[in-house]
Amino acid sequence: MFGLGLSENADDLEAYARVCWSVLAEPGDGAAGDLVSRFGAVEALRIAVADADDEWNAGRARWRPRAESATVNSALASARRSGATLLVPSDAQWPTRLDDLGVHAPHVLWVRGDPGNLSAGPTVAIVGARAATPYGESVAADLAADLAAAGVTVVSGAAYGIDGAAHRAALAVDGSTVAFLAGGVDRPYPRGHEGLLSRIASSGAVLSETPCGAAPTKWRFLSRNRLIAAVADAVVVVEAGHRSGSLNTAAHAAQLGRALGAVPGPVTSAASAGSHRVLREFDGVCVTSAADVREMLGADTAPGQRSHDRTDDMTRMMDALSTRVGRDAGDIARRAGFSDAGAQALLGLAELEGRVARGEDGRWRARHREG
Repeated sequence: MFGLGLSENADDLEAYARVCWSVLAEPGDGAAGDLVSRFGAVEALRIAVADADDEWNAGRARWRPRAESATVNSALASARRSGATLLVPSDAQWPTRLDDLGVHAPHVLWVRGDPGNLSAGPTVAIVGARAATPYGESVAADLAADLAAAGVTVVSGAAYGIDGAAHRAALAVDGSTVAFLAGGVDRPYPRGHEGLLSRIASSGAVLSETPCGAAPTKWRFLSRNRLIAAVADAVVVVEAGHRSGSLNTAAHAAQLGRALGAVPGPVTSAASAGSHRVLREFDGVCVTSAADVREMLGADTAPGQRSHDRTDDMTRMMDALSTRVGRDAGDIARRAGFSDAGAQALLGLAELEGRVARGEDGRWRARHREG
């Protein structure tokens, strides 16, 4: 079983316990997340491996077979060899959008590179089919290059097809791109993208919630998709079949209230059937260019094209809002460059003027303006 007496430092204990949880529980294990959120990672770990008869018995049946210090030590050793670092929720660079996943949020993130770009500005996930057509790859590359050149971080899953095209295009314009893997960050997957992943890690970041040494599995690919959706301000499905895994990402985006769009394709193309489902069943935005994505992010003009008379604080705040997607005050403050208190004050004034509305979920939306 695990030994927790490695350090008297509470932060080190918490981090080590979270590493243990990344080994014990499969990604998205809600029972594990609930236990950790109630008691903290250290005490939750003690409960998980205890001999007891209580509400956590079903979870223990899953967790205890993996409760070996050697497995944790092996993951840490693999991380050191590959140059990977550990990110926990208390770290300044933790992507706080992941907290929207609640009990399904990751316990830790294993990282190659610098994850700071995930918190530094707008983030767009560009996803789609592995078996992409030349049309799909071309559109993905155009979108990613345009957005990355404008300072948007492009997020995807490093798979063949649409994912790879998006990552490569962002790198080609010296932009920021981040990849989430379904297995350990020390095990590049697919193998054919080992070089691409190294380039991503050198200028952006490669991340995973599964420990170093973990193999990618079908379930972990599906679970990984929730992270891609959660860290993004907007998710764009470029090309996807009728039952593509990208629709799983789209569903997570819809559940999380992220802006969601899809690129239309020929109605006769099976490769675009999933994109059309996003437009029809998920009320996705029809994306034909990066300008459409910028509108999804709340910016209706390209960078550098705003007139000089639109630089007051209220305009900056309104530019951080969307008519389609609700955003909390902290997110609006980050986008507009205000303090939380400053954003709250402006939102209150805008609400009195009828320019914004606050939903029952506490998130703010811009109202459509007439005329």
